[in-house]
Amino acid sequence: MGAVAEREEERLLRRFTESDLVPQPRSRFLRVECVDCGNEQVIFGNASTVVRCHVCGRVLAKPTGGKARVLTKIKEVLE
Repeated sequence: MGAVAEREEERLLRRFTESDLVPQPRSRFLRVECVDCGNEQVIFGNASTVVRCHVCGRVLAKPTGGKARVLTKIKEVLE
């Protein structure tokens, strides 16, 4: 009976990897470029407030209740 339980446990351990057990965040930081002035800045992809360019004040992203709606050019997704 003990050997059967051990084999079942080994089977389950092989089936689930560490990445399956530890949840990864779904949110990302984004490097964006303002289309008006060319300024680059990093914003949060799930921003809950309006994000404006630090140089010219143009709106770069608006909140939508989940992910932010990015209104400018995304240069890079940061991990």
